Amino acid sequence: MLYRSPAKKSPILSRIPLPTTHENIYTVPNILTFSRLIAAPLVGYFLVYDYHATALALFAYAGITDLVDGYIARRYNLQTVVGTIIDPMADKLLMTIGVACLAVNGSIPVWLAVIILGRDVGLALSAIYYRWISLPPPKTMARYWDFSLPSAEVKPTGISKVNTALQLLLVGSAMALPVLPATYIDAWNLNEAMTAFQYLVAATTVWSGLSYVFSKDAVKILSKEEVQKRIARAAGKKAP
Repeated sequence: MLYRSPAKKSPILSRIPLPTTHENIYTVPNILTFSRLIAAPLVGYFLVYDYHATALALFAYAGITDLVDGYIARRYNLQTVVGTIIDPMADKLLMTIGVACLAVNGSIPVWLAVIILGRDVGLALSAIYYRWISLPPPKTMARYWDFSLPSAEVKPTGISKVNTALQLLLVGSAMALPVLPATYIDAWNLNEAMTAFQYLVAATTVWSGLSYVFSKDAVKILSKEEVQKRIARAAGKKAP
């Protein structure tokens, strides 16, 4: 009986990268989300030049599309991994620009803007790190910015969802306050109410930032099988 040694893998084949799975990112929910990314700098522009009514209208558009794209994604099974990344990214870009511009024109205190933006910077650095370590090889900058290559999923914590809603309400209120007649502001003590609301938002911002640090489920690195299942589900196919 002849003995056959185990077949060795060809060195050429070992250097050939495995095919990488892509997902369709051109869905209606993602397009709506991208439109919010475009609207964010426009909101900042109108705030800096004191067009508060126009900025408020664009801000309202961003809020409505944020609700609509989530509904469409769930209703018609158009949820994508890239959507879990760019959706909070659009929210954060809108918040960052809005908070910074409102602090510049004195609509909100600088200390509150520092707390809000400081938390966002910390989360952004964490997202950059997790995206890089979860990216399948070869790790290149082109592949890093290719959001059709899902590698990690971010799940907002409960307090983070509440904090996001409160921050959006704060920014919207700060935009609307200069538009309201002074008689209404004085009659309803809106300035005092805004001050109290600012302290509430500061507290929830710190709390939500800590929740990401101590939560084990906030960031999940996807395995190859999970990526294939999610993309197959988004395409309406049965996962292997």
